[in-house]
Amino acid sequence: MSDISLELVGSNESMRRVDARGLNCPLPILRTKKSLSEMASGELVEVVATDPHSVRDFEAFCKQTGHTLVERVEREGEFHFTLKRK
Repeated sequence: MSDISLELVGSNESMRRVDARGLNCPLPILRTKKSLSEMASGELVEVVATDPHSVRDFEAFCKQTGHTLVERVEREGEFHFTLKRK
C-alpha cells in the first residue's frame, strides 16, 4: 500500500518518503504534491515509483512548480526521485 512517511537520512536531518509504487499517473505526482505542501522550503522528499511515465512527469512537475529535482535513479524497475521544496 502506498503511503507517506518520515525517515532519518542523516545525523540531524529527516526526509519524507512517498511510496508511489504500483500507482499510475497522476497519483505519484498528486501524493508528492500533498507531501510538499506540508513541508518547509529546502526540505527533501524521496519518491519511489514504478510507473515509467513518472520520469517525464516529475521533470515537468519540477519545471512547472519551481521545486528542484535533486536526483533521479532507476533501480530494479523502480524510479527513485529526490525533490527539494522551493
